[in-house]
Amino acid sequence: MIEQDTVKLLRECDAGVKMGISSIDDVVEQVHSDRLRLRLTGCRTAHKELESQIESQLTRFQDQGKDPNPMAKGMSWMKTSWKMAVDDSDHTIADLMTDGCNMGVKSLNMYLNRYKAADERSKDIAKRLINLEEKLAVDIREFL
Repeated sequence: MIEQDTVKLLRECDAGVKMGISSIDDVVEQVHSDRLRLRLTGCRTAHKELESQIESQLTRFQDQGKDPNPMAKGMSWMKTSWKMAVDDSDHTIADLMTDGCNMGVKSLNMYLNRYKAADERSKDIAKRLINLEEKLAVDIREFL
């Protein structure tokens, strides 16, 4: 049970970290403020580092990981594209990123609760990813 929950939690973290990186990539080139761009790129770097750790743990279990749900990714891209077409301000970017962070935090906490038997290393990774998402949401509030 421990190994099964561990792999399942790591897969969800893998999908979440990839979704976060993709979401930042979708908007970072349209950012006007250097401060906002710095916060997003810093968060992207932290996500990439965590992604590497997740992949390393998944490799230990001979698992390929998990990509974000294609429907969720497509809907996110459509929402971002539509909102940015209407208003490409930093406010819009901060609003979109905050919504994404909140959804990530909610999902990851749900998976932490669901996969209680996961090992402590994978739980720590999930908690660090949650903290990254929470921190970004706080760090970009000034742009809302």
